[in-house]
Amino acid sequence: MDTLIIGGGLSGLTVAHKLRQLCPGHQSLILEKSDRAGGVIWSHAENGFLAENGPHGFLDNCPESRLLLQETGLDQECVKAPLSRFVRYVCMDGALRCIPQSPLKIIMAPLISPLAKLRVAGELFKKPLQGEPTVAEWVAHHFGPALLPYVDAVFTGTYAGDLNRLVIDGVMPGVRRLEKAHGSVIRGLIAKMNQARQTKTTTGGGKKGLPAMTSFPGGMGRLPEKLAESLQPGRDILLNCGVLAIRKGQSGWEVESDQGIHEARNLALALPINPSLALLHAFAPTMPQNAVPEARIATIAMGFGPGSTLPPGFGYLAPEQEKRFCLGALFSSNMFPARAPQGHILLEALVGGRRHPERLDLDDATLIRQALADLRQLLPLQGEPVYARVLRPKGGIPQLEAGYPALLNWRDQLMREHQGLFIHGFGWEGIGLNDMIKSATRVAESIRENAGANREEAAVKGIYF
Repeated sequence: MDTLIIGGGLSGLTVAHKLRQLCPGHQSLILEKSDRAGGVIWSHAENGFLAENGPHGFLDNCPESRLLLQETGLDQECVKAPLSRFVRYVCMDGALRCIPQSPLKIIMAPLISPLAKLRVAGELFKKPLQGEPTVAEWVAHHFGPALLPYVDAVFTGTYAGDLNRLVIDGVMPGVRRLEKAHGSVIRGLIAKMNQARQTKTTTGGGKKGLPAMTSFPGGMGRLPEKLAESLQPGRDILLNCGVLAIRKGQSGWEVESDQGIHEARNLALALPINPSLALLHAFAPTMPQNAVPEARIATIAMGFGPGSTLPPGFGYLAPEQEKRFCLGALFSSNMFPARAPQGHILLEALVGGRRHPERLDLDDATLIRQALADLRQLLPLQGEPVYARVLRPKGGIPQLEAGYPALLNWRDQLMREHQGLFIHGFGWEGIGLNDMIKSATRVAESIRENAGANREEAAVKGIYF
């Protein structure tokens, strides 16, 4: 083999696909421990309702993801829900508050007091915070405590995490870089906008709007399904093939699995952080930590018949201070067509996360009952649900907490020291589908060029509720 890929989730499937595109004749083999490819991406269709037991979509603002869709023909299948047309809500003081879609509208909206808005403007005079601050410490230092509930909602929606544990250098490295380079976040963003404006003037680029959430008529499961279509079992992918150990060989890499010994010049660990660390421990025992914390979420899909309605928009998120049972809910039948039968609605409530893992120990009936009681206080739901299903997580969300930046630097150093080793996947350099597609594309390009692994400078990402 030219390349062995450990893990048949989105990261591994993307590396295999890109290698076929970039290097015709390149021999690669995916080793996947389960009986299916796709990892945690899993769509659940039942009784005319379609829910997700994993990611619900991805934004269409990543060039690598757009190219992947074009190469596979999925760009002709995908469905989109533009953020510009779908409002979002944050639960505050027991009610849903609409979050405007533009920065100017956010400034004008009565989300925080006038005095708190002045405090936000005062960030221009705040010096960069030293050390490895948590998100809560960093936001309070730069913008004041009034924004913390809204920031809490953002990181509940992305990481199901705790802003008092997540570190800013892990979750927003691009913004952190601007802060350090320009002495202020706002000054850094202004400089970035000026540079972007000059680039548009030079290149003639058009105005960028808000991105759109992207999925498929049959759910997100269609993405790994399409990527796996061209893989021949036994030749391109081995299912039910758990990896036991990895070793550096004379002319490349040796992998011991349930199905024998495999050798290749290149080895791509396309795994979440913790499974990667478990395999790397014997090979590189000096790692700074053996595991990172994870957050798990149960999705409770509920369908209602005529009489129940949902507010317009994507859904809502609830910061911890609200003491709700649900982290939030997605208004799924609003976002994409055909997620519920005609005349019905579907919403997907999220429960658990970093702060409340004990809730996932509840039985299905209790989860449904408590989630429904919580939702009824916020939404006009009539009668009992005609459909209810608890979708339990197939994996956890890596939490980028204290020590994560050092772990990422250790990974980079390990790849520099060992030619042909590529460590990427869920949690390495982000947790979004776009993050994984982008990183996997870069791995395939490095393999084509016979170059070592490299980490791209962290981008400044937009914040979307």
